[in-house]
Amino acid sequence: MTDTSTRKQQLTSYALLTIGAFIWGSAFISQKVGMDYLGALAFNGIRNLIGTSVLIPVILILDKKKKPELLKAEKKNKKVLIKSGVICGILLAAASTSQQYALKYTTIGKVSFITTLYMIFVPIIGFFLGKKFRWILWISAILASAGMYILCLKRGEGFALSKGVLLAFLCAVLFAFQILALDKYTPMVNAVKLACIQFFVCGLICCSLMLVFENPTFSDVKNAAVPLLYAGVLSTGVAYTFQAVGQKHANPVMATIIMSLESVFALIVGWIVLKERMTARELTGCLIIFAGVLLTQLPERKKKEIKEI
Repeated sequence: MTDTSTRKQQLTSYALLTIGAFIWGSAFISQKVGMDYLGALAFNGIRNLIGTSVLIPVILILDKKKKPELLKAEKKNKKVLIKSGVICGILLAAASTSQQYALKYTTIGKVSFITTLYMIFVPIIGFFLGKKFRWILWISAILASAGMYILCLKRGEGFALSKGVLLAFLCAVLFAFQILALDKYTPMVNAVKLACIQFFVCGLICCSLMLVFENPTFSDVKNAAVPLLYAGVLSTGVAYTFQAVGQKHANPVMATIIMSLESVFALIVGWIVLKERMTARELTGCLIIFAGVLLTQLPERKKKEIKEI
């Protein structure tokens, strides 16, 4: 493959990842508006079931292009696929529902930037699970903590953690566990099929809880149709597919940085569409959190090899 064609593949990948990040960021609007008609569990459950239905034809199309040997190998791993999908689905249900409730109590900007803290929590939790921990992550954690402190300062009251901020923080921790689970199981199974199963499990859990804790009507679902379709079709189905395709030819560090722009897009769209305003202090806190997140993606410096004389 020539350098020109490789470069084109990379640019296409970065474009797909950027579009995906924008869709995820703008989906915060649909999540917030959707709760004008539906409870958090109902919205989250229906959204994920819609996303599942979008990914099924994608899987069928991709399977047709696969070699028979690969399909046979995937069938042998069916139990692992189902097990991993259930585990990731349970974690996704907990994380995404926490985020959905957080949006009920605070702004899109705050929720989106606090959610990105999962990128710092992943290596920290991984450290306690025996994985390597780089020194730069300590600086990232300190920056993120400082950003959170500034973000949560209130004039005349000092530092105060609102219900929305606490739920967003819980969401970031839960997403970190979900990503660690994905990191463990994705090399063993088909990534798109794993995503489809986890969305289905998540949707099933939320819809089951919805019947206990909420009482949505057909009219409520109909009124929330546009936010549900945007979050389900575009955010869950299309954006995830763009991510899966885009990451194939993208530099891993660049891919992660582009996807982290989700929070920036969410802040901008929330400001334009819902007129949500943030003070200069709150924006400073978001900027410091984002700097801490970006630090986690700095490549590790390799030790210089000492040549024997």
